[in-house]
Amino acid sequence: MLDYLKSSPFYFLPHHLISWLVFHIARIEWTPIKKLSLNVYLSLHEVNMGEAEESNPYAYKNLNAFFTRALKKDARPFASGNTTLLCPVDGTVSQAQPIKNGRVFQAKKRDYSLLELVGGNETLAKPFVNGKFATLYLSPRDYHRIHMPIAGKLTDMVYVPGRLFSVAPHTVNTVPRLFARNERLVCAFETEAGPMIMILVGAINVSAIDTVWAGSITPPSKNKIVHTKYENVDIRLDKGAEMGRFNLGSTVVMLMGENINLDDLISPDNTVRMGQALATYS
Repeated sequence: MLDYLKSSPFYFLPHHLISWLVFHIARIEWTPIKKLSLNVYLSLHEVNMGEAEESNPYAYKNLNAFFTRALKKDARPFASGNTTLLCPVDGTVSQAQPIKNGRVFQAKKRDYSLLELVGGNETLAKPFVNGKFATLYLSPRDYHRIHMPIAGKLTDMVYVPGRLFSVAPHTVNTVPRLFARNERLVCAFETEAGPMIMILVGAINVSAIDTVWAGSITPPSKNKIVHTKYENVDIRLDKGAEMGRFNLGSTVVMLMGENINLDDLISPDNTVRMGQALATYS
């Protein structure tokens, strides 16, 4: 009942207006406002600055630069193994299990359509109808850059418009089809392990989603799906390389094939770190 009470206001809030305001506040460089926003943020969230490349939070030009901070080079060692997929983010496992006949499990008897999740594109959905998925939640205190689990060639990017419900556990438990309703960016890759999709899910206060190949995603219309194919553009990213980042927190949904075996530590409520083993493939 508490989760429902905490989640119910999100049905009525102006999600995009709030996120637009956060976008601009997070980019203010005037020192008094920057220090105030940082002080409020740090009072609410326990952030480990010892692992950051720049450990002084007040050295960043604004709140967004602090939030998307880089880590020290040795802060996240990569798991070994030629057939190992790396965890792409720091965060917490929301769910991770097989996809059953095109349905993706959310929480507490809730699921949603794989086809809807990828924006209604049957070609993108087909390889994963009985594949595996992992939903990884990034809390506000986490590192918010997103990395490649395996080397891959980008084939498609699909912007899917939607709401911006919070993706905190209480909304995941109560809002039906949450990840298929929120604004999201579907990034499809060809890899040695087969097709792989990384879905960057927007949320309230997530003022922008960036990718390394397209920069900040600002579609011409937030009312329709925008599908970009990369047939004639050779974009390849190495294993462990940064592929994107959230400007404030959210969730990544990984879609993988039937040949993927999830690591035992990739289970609900477990804390994960970028670079640890996510899965292996055969």
